[in-house]
Amino acid sequence: NKKAFVELLFWKSPAAACEMTKGYSFLQEGEGTTRSRVPPWTPQEEQELRELYWKYKEVEGGDIIAAILAQLPTPGRTRTQVVKQLVRM
Repeated sequence: NKKAFVELLFWKSPAAACEMTKGYSFLQEGEGTTRSRVPPWTPQEEQELRELYWKYKEVEGGDIIAAILAQLPTPGRTRTQVVKQLVRM
């Protein structure tokens, strides 16, 4: 691409930089910037998360988030998602 230098003048996300270096059809549908959003937390999940937090909050020397993830009834939630939701709540 002879005009790629023009694209370098503007900030790029990691996904856009990967497309520039490996070709614009490198990322498939559902990857990079087109990735689907995280499913929202339901009120039931929030209540369960709140209860688990209060249950494991006082445990000395333990990883609270790991304990919550082990007990969380909804599979597929990541550590980062749980931490962000706890901060938001």
